[in-house]
This record gives sequence, C-alpha cells and structure tokens, in this order.
Amino acid sequence: MKYYALLFLFASFSCGTRSSDRNEPTGGLDVDEHEFTAAPAPEWSDLFVRKSGWFGGDGIFAIPFSGSDYEQQDSVLFLFSDTMIGQIEGNKLKPGFSLVNNSVAVLKGKKPDSTGLTFRMAGEVGHYRALFTPNAHKPDKDTYFWLGDGFVNRDAGKDLFIFSYQITNTHDNSALPFKETGNSLIRIPAGSHFPYTDQQQFDLPFNDYKSGGETISFGSAVFNNSSSAEQAGPDGFVYVYGTKGADKKLVSARVTPARVTAFNEWEFWNGTGWTKDVKSVATLADSVSNELSVSLLAPGKYALVYQLGGLFPDICMQVGPTPVGPFGPRIVLYKTSADIKDPDLFTYNAKAHPALSAPGELLISYNVNTFKFFEILEKQPNMYRPRFVRLKFKSRSDSQPGRTE
Repeated sequence: MKYYALLFLFASFSCGTRSSDRNEPTGGLDVDEHEFTAAPAPEWSDLFVRKSGWFGGDGIFAIPFSGSDYEQQDSVLFLFSDTMIGQIEGNKLKPGFSLVNNSVAVLKGKKPDSTGLTFRMAGEVGHYRALFTPNAHKPDKDTYFWLGDGFVNRDAGKDLFIFSYQITNTHDNSALPFKETGNSLIRIPAGSHFPYTDQQQFDLPFNDYKSGGETISFGSAVFNNSSSAEQAGPDGFVYVYGTKGADKKLVSARVTPARVTAFNEWEFWNGTGWTKDVKSVATLADSVSNELSVSLLAPGKYALVYQLGGLFPDICMQVGPTPVGPFGPRIVLYKTSADIKDPDLFTYNAKAHPALSAPGELLISYNVNTFKFFEILEKQPNMYRPRFVRLKFKSRSDSQPGRTE
C-alpha cells in the first residue's frame, strides 16, 4: 500500500486564538505538586495497540501543529524512533516484519480516537525505510537518526524543528551496540508534504565526538517559553535541554525561537547566569532519562518529568521556579512496575505531554523494551509501544483531602 501525501500543517489552524479555543496551563489553579493521584490512562495506551502496519515504536514525542500547548482545536504530530512494521494475527507476529529507525503519526484532534490517528512510514510495503536519515555523501546503513523533541515555531514561519541524534552501530556484541556520533536539528517548512523531502539539516557544533569525553545530547526536551507559544510569563526564549555523560546529567541551552539555527547565539546555563561557553554548562539535575519533559505546571512552577536513571521503574518529577530551576527534590509520581511485571521487560524515557493534558493534569508516557528484543517480540508482539499514566493535581484552594500515589 502506498502512503499518500500528507499536508504537514492544516490550513484550518491559524496563529490567531480566541479565548474559548485555548486552555490555560492549570485553569488559573495554584497546583500543589505534592498532592496528586496517578493512574494508568488505558484510553491512550490502547490507542497504540495495532495489528497491521505500525505495531510498535519508542521515543514518543507529541508536537502540537499550532505551536501552542494550549489550543483546544488542534492536532498533534507524534515522533517515534525505532519502529516495527508488520502484521499480527491473533497473538502471533507474522514473518516479514521490518524495523525502521524513525516514523511519525498524526492525530487529528487531541482526543485518544483511533479513527483520527494515521501512521506514516517512508517507502512502501516490503520496502519501508526511515523517514529521516543523516545527510551524507555516502549512505551508511549503520548510521541513522533517532528523534528527539521538537516544536512548531511561530517565530520562524510555523516551520517544524526536530532535534535528532545520529547513531552508529558498533557491532561490539555489547548489550547496547551503538553510540551517538552526531547531534542535528531538522527543519521542515510549513506546508511541507510527507515525506518532507524539502527538509534541511543543521549539525549542532557543541560536541567533539572524537575526543572520547562527555558529550551532550541536545533535544532531550524542548520548552518554548515565548509569547508566540502562548506561555504564561514568557521570557522570549526556547529552552533546549540535553543529557550529558553516562550518569545522565541534565543541562540547558536557550535561544530566541526565530534564531534557533544560529548556533553562535545559543547560551548555556552555568549555574548563576547565561554564557556562550558550552564547556561551562551546569547540571540542573542528575540521573534523568535520555528523553524527558519540562513544562509549565502552574504559574511560577516548571515541572521536570523523567524516568530515574533512564531505566529504573520510578517516574519522577522535580519542580522549579524557572525553566532552569533550581529544581526541588525528586517526587516519585508512579512506578511502572505496577503495570509491567515481566522480568524480561524494562521501561524507560518517561515524559509529560502538556499538549495532551487537561488543566491541572499531566499525561505522561513511558516506553517498554527488552534486551531479548526479537525473542520476546515473537511472543509479545504488542510489547514495544508506549504506555500512559495520568496525574491529577490538587489545587491549594481545593478542600478535598489526601495524597494518593
């Protein structure tokens, strides 16, 4: 089956906003981050249980087409990294399935409605390929892109920007036989048609991959704190978060959205202020996950959500007064071991999706995987897909008692 061209941006979504068409981050509530309930969101988890075509993927990021998390009349672009494509009959995976390194999906609206969800993989049946691949004079099947976070940039013509990690297979027979060899920013013009052949790629200049020292994977999360993104208390910058080193230290850069590809204008938080020297970047938090989120939880409260150490079952949150903190102590929001009890499986890369969250709530996803990938996939073909948890926070003006974890 051939996938037809998909308009990247829908003409019905304009930059103008009526008050009745948008949500405030918490509906004006002063949220108490220590008082919440957390429970699975099966309507979202079940949305990704599929039998044909796309049937699994990790790395899910949700990007609103409007460029604002708060538009009610909006649609969402999902980004996936490694993606499984094939057919499942009953509980059996049929031969002939394939893996590509990235794909996307479009959800019309912001509700978990399967009739509005369309998956897009480049190529055709039997010849699928990754949608985004590194620009190179010599194509290399061992070098590919995993996708980071992104945003629709109203200050740059409503173009879509996606951070990506260039990954190279090492063939060293280790549990994780790959390494990052590049960090890029992909720009897709507004109105671009699938498969986005008019994309541009920009290599981030902030790492020396040959020295063997610590590198920063920029794009772990993006927070656009600008008035064009309809943020409360905007400062005019887009914050790009990265993870540094094996112990997964969180760091941050910032730049004005209109100048996001002007890497000489990027600034880095050094703990006391902003500097152009990436080597002086300070740690905002440690033991985070490769993918995470920073979002406005309530006025003056920014929520960092991640999976502890990348692979532990604890989904954690730290809250700070600015997009770079200082972030307070860890709050364990949810333990994925409540849902995933198979010892062969692990969970990773939890993050919040503010564009899909109601006021006073956070919808959080996490990924599921195994070190025995193809062996387990044959037995559990729907194993490799995102799961979702919904947090509901208590307002300080709410008289209802009790914290539930």
